[in-house]
Amino acid sequence: MTSHQTDYGRAGRNLPAATVVGIALLVTVVASLFIEVRFFAILVAFAAMLAIRELSKSLVVGLSDRMSILLQILAPTMVITTSLTGVEGLVSSFVASALLVLTVRLADGQEAYVHHVTRSIFALAYAPLLAGFAVLMSTQENGAWKVLAFILLTAATDFGGYVAGAIFGKHSMAANISPKKSWEGFAGALVLQLVVGITLWIFIFDQPWWEGAIVGFAMMLTATIGDLIESMIKRDLGIKDMGSFLPGHGGVMDRLDSLVINAFVAWLLFGFFL
Repeated sequence: MTSHQTDYGRAGRNLPAATVVGIALLVTVVASLFIEVRFFAILVAFAAMLAIRELSKSLVVGLSDRMSILLQILAPTMVITTSLTGVEGLVSSFVASALLVLTVRLADGQEAYVHHVTRSIFALAYAPLLAGFAVLMSTQENGAWKVLAFILLTAATDFGGYVAGAIFGKHSMAANISPKKSWEGFAGALVLQLVVGITLWIFIFDQPWWEGAIVGFAMMLTATIGDLIESMIKRDLGIKDMGSFLPGHGGVMDRLDSLVINAFVAWLLFGFFL
């Protein structure tokens, strides 16, 4: 940590700023879902563009401006195509984007070709491809409620883990990946996640409580894994945050880490149970 950075202790972030930004983001997403679901697709497309911009700078070292701009065009295009044409659009737009990356990168020469194309395609899979599953949910019957449930289930892991970890955290869960994560935080995330999952399934979806418990438990695990994946990527790259766009959170990708993983998991589990 450099001398000008502030140590926020166990929180690891500016909690007041993170809270204000988090509430503002949630309100914006909810408004986009329940006012006009197409606004949600536009919001996700914008987030995907910002996320791919961060990833192209931190993950793909030495990428040309041409390629960076291409990725920032492809990411929202994949999301919008998904909103218009469904699963087929998501898959076909991702494959087409990968082929464009392979082709356009030829113009920059042989040096670091494999490095650039593999990491660029990974970035497209990590951000817009996974985020596309949230858009797929939004277009389904009761899509707005499904997306809101997926967000609440993911947020419950983060909030429950943070509170329990900050108060009781003593035993590190993955010290080499994310030192601030503790088993006590993991337990707190599980408890809150089960409460949220059961509540949603009973009062929103009118389904058996045990289904909500299963979904809550599964999404708690995958949200934690998503957070650890992001932490491992940042450790490998030697950076603390992917960016600084969101005060108290870091970059857009720092906020989407668990959400993009859980978007696919929610789409899969909701499709099975609901």
